[in-house]
Amino acid sequence: MIELNSLSLDELRDYMISIGEKPFRGEQLFSYFHRNMGLSMDDIHILPMKLRQELKESAKVNRVRLLKRLDSKIDNTKKYLFLLEDNNIIESVLMEHKHGLTVCISTQVGCRMGCSFCASTKEGRIRDLSPSEMLNQVYSIEKDIDKKISNIVLMGSGEPLDNYDNTMKFLDIIHHPKGHNLSYRNITLSTCGLVPEIYDLAEEDLPITLSISLHSPFDDIRMKMMPVARKYKIKDLMEACRHYEARTGRRLTFEYTLIEGVNDRREDVDELGRILRGLNSHINLIPLNPIKEYKKARPSISNIERFQRQLLGKNIQATIRQEKGEDISAACGQLRRDYLSQG
Repeated sequence: MIELNSLSLDELRDYMISIGEKPFRGEQLFSYFHRNMGLSMDDIHILPMKLRQELKESAKVNRVRLLKRLDSKIDNTKKYLFLLEDNNIIESVLMEHKHGLTVCISTQVGCRMGCSFCASTKEGRIRDLSPSEMLNQVYSIEKDIDKKISNIVLMGSGEPLDNYDNTMKFLDIIHHPKGHNLSYRNITLSTCGLVPEIYDLAEEDLPITLSISLHSPFDDIRMKMMPVARKYKIKDLMEACRHYEARTGRRLTFEYTLIEGVNDRREDVDELGRILRGLNSHINLIPLNPIKEYKKARPSISNIERFQRQLLGKNIQATIRQEKGEDISAACGQLRRDYLSQG
């Protein structure tokens, strides 16, 4: 059955025409779902009752249910678990920054990328999320806190570019001026480095921020951490990144999880300087969040700061990510796994 709140504005117009209605009815539905964050066909009184009944019989409105919320006692971070209609569980994180409220959402149930230090990938990918399931994470959190989200990060469970079509439709809907009207410039999409899809994304020419999970400048080390690196070597990934920058004019961010004795050495700094030379980019240094399946440790604060200074000395912009919600398993996939393990 068709999900009405997963349809773009053009698709809703076409759907209305297909059932003998005027296309403006599609615009009314679109604004109801994505500007008013409505979910019940019974509440959209601007539509005739006969049409509402017909839509209830021929289509559906996807919903997610808030299952659990954890509030950090350290900062104002909130971690959400949502129950989907098929009883799968996903998670999102709300973080408060000086520049506003940022929500990190999931794009898949689980993940098949297999990164060794990531909790969300340990059970593999169960399924992709629909556009409405991504959108409803944002809308549900806004309703819960009664505030507007200012930034969205597609960096929760799942690989957004492995769910390419639904992710592109999510971006179109959340940005649309007749809907939620969130600027593309306030959206970050994180990928582990699916090279063909980076080229595809470049052709979309969206002014979003693209964030690449790099984690090592050496193929042999990166392959041990990220199975995707066996298919796409760093040379291929860097060529795709340079094409993306040239096509879009946008600066790229590289996510770099620091692991003691693995990727925090002087030779790592030197090689990062080489592969990123001339590329408009920024490195986001992330101290490792340990999980039980990955027995490595994060470097000390002094070594993290030393690594940052060495990068800056190479004229590479680098910042250390401010950790949020450490007391509520706010890193990707951790809360969902803890919840499922408790039965």
